[in-house]
Amino acid sequence: MVSMSQPTDIQGLPAKGGLEVRRAYLLGAWLAATAALFWEPLRSVYAYAVQNDDASHIFIIPIITAGVLYLDRASVFRRVFFDVLAGGVLTALGIAIAVFTWSARAEAGNSDQLSLYMLALVILWIAGFAFCFGRQALCQGRFALLFLFLSVPLPEFLLSRAIYWLQAGSAAIVAAIFDATNVPYLREGFVFHTAHINIEIAQECSGIRSSMAVLILALLAAHFYLRSSWKQAIFVACSLVVMIVKNGVRIAVLTILAIHVDPSFLFGRLHHDGGVVFFLLGLALLVPVLWLLARSEGTQLSSPADAQKTQ
Repeated sequence: MVSMSQPTDIQGLPAKGGLEVRRAYLLGAWLAATAALFWEPLRSVYAYAVQNDDASHIFIIPIITAGVLYLDRASVFRRVFFDVLAGGVLTALGIAIAVFTWSARAEAGNSDQLSLYMLALVILWIAGFAFCFGRQALCQGRFALLFLFLSVPLPEFLLSRAIYWLQAGSAAIVAAIFDATNVPYLREGFVFHTAHINIEIAQECSGIRSSMAVLILALLAAHFYLRSSWKQAIFVACSLVVMIVKNGVRIAVLTILAIHVDPSFLFGRLHHDGGVVFFLLGLALLVPVLWLLARSEGTQLSSPADAQKTQ
């Protein structure tokens, strides 16, 4: 038999502050202990994130997760209890993945090892949350806890496919813009031959970094401002389209400027530092979509905290 403490309603936090502080300390100790246990993989993940644009978002994800849980605290921590069963099952799963990764280290590639180690660590963090707050809090906080999986580096085979589809989508947008603006070209896969210059949509031009940023913001906006699951899915799907469109527009605009104004546009400051402009353009395209979806639900765009109060 598994014993669980009596559920506690913590909407009145000041009245039961001692118990809730104890839960927070226990969770903090669990997070610190598991991080210490995975210290070497964490150091490797940090070095990987610094060197790879596609993983630069990793260490901001836990901070965002904590912020989401804080904003959702009224529903997430309404009733809490120490849950040994849920925490134990998740702990066993995390340990099993870690042990498998360690035993197979000679056969796996380094990036895949890091993905598995980070996956195990995230599961252990969620296990600690389940231990301290129980299954009801686990269910109510599922968005924030699932969001935490974005801190797991994509395995090489998934990352390569994601970059490929971003390249393919960007190439299709570039071709459409060239056709619309009467730019003559010959296309060979991701290479475009024009009368004056040739461009290639290489992996570095896929826009994976800004695309991840758009996806993260879209997930957060859908969670805070939309109630319907299918409308949330529509908005996130629109963000995936916007990722491709804004990158294709960026490449096409730079190429047209290089052809008709100055070839240095392909190598100058706008090429290297102008991504922010097109990133903001992508966000601007998503705002009216979010507004229409929120309006259809009878809600208004406001601060996340205010949006949560209306749900």
